[in-house]
Amino acid sequence: MSPRATGEQWQLRHGGQKAVVVQLGGALRHYEVDGRQLLDGFTADARITGGRGQLLVPWPNRVGGGRYHFNGQDLQLPLTEPEKHNAIHGLLRWTPWQLLARSDHGVRVGTTLFPQPGYPFQLEVFADYRLGPEGLEVAVTATNVGDIAAPYGVGQHPYLTVGTGAVDTALLTVPARHRLCTDEQGLPTGHEPVEGTPYDFRTARPIGDQQLDTAFAGLDRDGSGRAVVRLAHPSGLHGIDLWLGEGTGYVQVYTGDTLPEPERRRRGVAVEAMSCPADAFRSGTDLAALEPGGSHVLRWGLGPWGTSG
Repeated sequence: MSPRATGEQWQLRHGGQKAVVVQLGGALRHYEVDGRQLLDGFTADARITGGRGQLLVPWPNRVGGGRYHFNGQDLQLPLTEPEKHNAIHGLLRWTPWQLLARSDHGVRVGTTLFPQPGYPFQLEVFADYRLGPEGLEVAVTATNVGDIAAPYGVGQHPYLTVGTGAVDTALLTVPARHRLCTDEQGLPTGHEPVEGTPYDFRTARPIGDQQLDTAFAGLDRDGSGRAVVRLAHPSGLHGIDLWLGEGTGYVQVYTGDTLPEPERRRRGVAVEAMSCPADAFRSGTDLAALEPGGSHVLRWGLGPWGTSG
C-alpha cells in the first residue's frame, strides 16, 4: 500500500462521534457526529490546502516581511506567503508528528521545534485530542526546552460546516466586541468596535455574501471562561460550536473566498483559535515570551448540537 499524503491516520471514537488526526503536522483531518460531517476537512490521500485543521506554531497568521526583533536579536523568517511578503502560520505544518499516547477516544501527538534560521529557539510541542460526551477537546502545549527565552504564539485552523454547501445561508455567531482592521498584506493596522458595522455577529445571522478574513478580539466569555463561536444550519435545528478556552485571546473567521481551489471557496468557515493576533512577533501584542522551562497551553474544542431529523 502506498504511503498516504498525510502519513499515519489516528482515529478517535466516542458514541456517534468520529475524529481523525494525521501524522503530517498533527492536523485535525475529520470530525463527524452520527454520520453528519462537521468539518470541511480533507481525505487521507489528499494534500492539505488552505491550512485545513493545521496547528500554527510558533505563531498564527502572519509576520510582516518575516523580520522581527526579539531580546536583542534581529531575525528573518522564511517568506512562506511570498505574494504578500509574509511568513505565515508557523514552522510545524509540514513536519511529521509522533504518536505519543492513544486510546479509543483520545490521542497525544508531539514534535520538537529545533533551532533554525529565523527562530533560534527550541520547543517541545504536544497536541492532545479527546472526544467526550460534549464533543472534541483540544489542548496544544509548548514548553521551552532551550536555554534562552523564546517568542511564542499558537493557533489552529479548522473549517466548520453545517451541510449547507455554500456558507451563505449558514447562521454565524461571533461573541466579539472588536475586529482588527488590516492592510493589503493582511497585517493589523488597528481595531474598531463591531457595533453598527457588517462585522457585528454577536447575534446570529446569515453570512450572506459577506467575505470574511477577519480577526476578532474583545471576546465575551461565559462563566466557565469560554467564548463560543456558533455556526448553525439555516433551520436552527443543528450546528456546531467552537469554544475558545485557556490561552485564546483572538479568533480569526475566514469564509475561504481567496482559496486557490475555486471549488473549495465558501464551502466551510475557518474559525481559528489564536493566542495572539497577526504580526505579534513584530508588534509584541499578546506575544508570549517563554522563559527556559516555561510552558503555554491553548485550549479549544468543538461542541455539536441539535438533530437534523
